[in-house]
Amino acid sequence: MKMSQSHQQPALSKCPGCDEPPAAGDLFCGACGYDLSAVPARPGDRPTMAITVPPAAPEAPAAPVASAGQAAPAASGAEAVRWPAATETDSSDVPAPVHRPSDLPGTDSGGRPLAEQEQVQGPGAAAGQGAPVGPGPEPVGGPEPSAVPVRHDDRAEPGGAEHSGDFALAAPDPRTAEHAAAAAAPTAGGKVCVACRSGRVDPDGYCENCGHAQPRERDHMEQELGSVAAVSDRGLRHHRNEDSFAVSSTALPDGSPAVVAIVCDGVSSASRPDEASAAAANAANESLLASLPRGTHPQQAMHEAIVAASEAVNALAQEPAGAMEHDAHRHQNAPACTLVGAVMAGELLIVGWVGDSRVYWVPEDRSRPTARLTEDDSWAAQMVAAGLMNEAEAYADERAHAITGWLGADAYELEPHTAAFKPDRPGLVVVCTDGLWNYAESAEEMAAAVPADAQEHPLRGAQVLVGHALDGGGHDNVTVALLPFAVRPQGAGSACETV
Repeated sequence: MKMSQSHQQPALSKCPGCDEPPAAGDLFCGACGYDLSAVPARPGDRPTMAITVPPAAPEAPAAPVASAGQAAPAASGAEAVRWPAATETDSSDVPAPVHRPSDLPGTDSGGRPLAEQEQVQGPGAAAGQGAPVGPGPEPVGGPEPSAVPVRHDDRAEPGGAEHSGDFALAAPDPRTAEHAAAAAAPTAGGKVCVACRSGRVDPDGYCENCGHAQPRERDHMEQELGSVAAVSDRGLRHHRNEDSFAVSSTALPDGSPAVVAIVCDGVSSASRPDEASAAAANAANESLLASLPRGTHPQQAMHEAIVAASEAVNALAQEPAGAMEHDAHRHQNAPACTLVGAVMAGELLIVGWVGDSRVYWVPEDRSRPTARLTEDDSWAAQMVAAGLMNEAEAYADERAHAITGWLGADAYELEPHTAAFKPDRPGLVVVCTDGLWNYAESAEEMAAAVPADAQEHPLRGAQVLVGHALDGGGHDNVTVALLPFAVRPQGAGSACETV
């Protein structure tokens, strides 16, 4: 487990945005992304936002708004109202939009049915070019319709076209100037908000129009490549997924296949942990794909891949231009992550790691012994190795998951661990972060969690293991890669034999 940051913030029993109980120390709600660091006073438990309808045209009776699938009755006796051009600008110095007759549902601004809009707007209006504007009287008077409450606390219907797995925000009223501004100036190549479907999404993943946190691409990732598969999930408590993985395959010089799986876990107490894990996974994978086809021994290739991953993470902490060259704090809180990887090449299984992510061996014959192939760089592992505690006592301590080795500019010293094994029987290689093994810590518990058909269906097996962690509480990001290892049985012996 990664060391968590300490922040001073109000203790909350439930998230103000979705009523889910937040985990201690979380800055954002793991369910809806609500910012927990600055919680404003909120009304009742089912908040609403009133969106009012613009005043009706002068001397025209209020026209009822047509519901979906109904025609709007025509309003007669009212003269056409020409909307004035707006002279104000918004916060980006972009001219504020003008109202268009099409912004009023049911009838246009002159009280005519929607069927006559094309004649009023002129050619091209239907294509979203807007109606012609010019000087004229602004609509005044008329009764102000009552506020329309809009619910913001209900989830979208499962299976619906707009279902995103997050709390759905009602779209702003299309008659407001804010919505018209977003519609009049669509984003160029930017993402559109899944909630209001019109606002631009900023680089932090929030809508600039309605403020809704957007689902992130990394919240849940799956990949299957031949005989290797991996699944990563944000979990139930974290506001983002700080894990990353890479799976690939290549060929050795003799033409035999080599399969690669890299899993990285960002250190939450460091800055930009999601970037660190992604950089490390990509760099390690690319290094292995470059060195294995050249004939580099797989164990040496794994060592070089970990070094390459470390350099990629270190590069994230380089000081910006103009910073003092000898700033003693330039690496403080630098991006960091752990790494674990496995390579199947020929008859060998190579594992490498730095940190507390793990590799397990689960034989196809479940009556055979299982094994954990890595040793954690953690406080608990050090206590056990020093003989100061047994494993049960060490991992029950609150300091158990404090890591003592990681990739990052502020790491004490890079010590890549590698090991080579030659399995004598078929089995499954499980490469995972602590988000999974926290719920299946021993080799026997992990083997019990692996479905029986995972050897033939690794993607489904990885999905089941991620579900096992989520069912157990999902307190951390969860990532697992499965590599089926197929060999002919060669008689009795241990499940794994070190070369």
